[in-house]
Amino acid sequence: MRTMDIKDHIRGIPDFPQPGILFYDISTLLANADAWQVTMGRLAKEVSRHQPDLLAGIESRGFLVAAPLALKLGLGFTMVRKKGKLPGPTIPFEYELEYGTDTIEVQADAVKPGQKVVLLDDLLATGGTMAAAVNLLRQVGAEVVGSACIIELNFLKGRDNLDIPCTTLVQYDD
Repeated sequence: MRTMDIKDHIRGIPDFPQPGILFYDISTLLANADAWQVTMGRLAKEVSRHQPDLLAGIESRGFLVAAPLALKLGLGFTMVRKKGKLPGPTIPFEYELEYGTDTIEVQADAVKPGQKVVLLDDLLATGGTMAAAVNLLRQVGAEVVGSACIIELNFLKGRDNLDIPCTTLVQYDD
């Protein structure tokens, strides 16, 4: 029996969101029930090794990964969002971008101190937002024990910006 190659279900869209960028679109993966089930199964296996108490998803496609995975693993789920998108008291974290800064937030009561958290997103590129999310979650008392993404762009060396284990299912070298 042939093992499913998840890459076969990810579509490359040239020149999006700007000329010269090849966007790896998971919409086609999400639309294929079998491929999505295999993806969730593989992520569940990897993430469960960390024995987390909670999964955190990074806005916005990280929600598509973390929420169903949390359900599958019987865990809670929380959101790491851009500033101003979450109701109630929030804790912000400002981080550097290539040109300027950005701010992400979690709800103040999203994580109990000492909870083991795994952070999820659809794609690891430069690692800047993932590293910021790790720092934010630590700031609110989480023990960030790992991260996982469906896709990794190896050529951007994002994993070098992380001080936690990171699992990815599909890698692209250019």
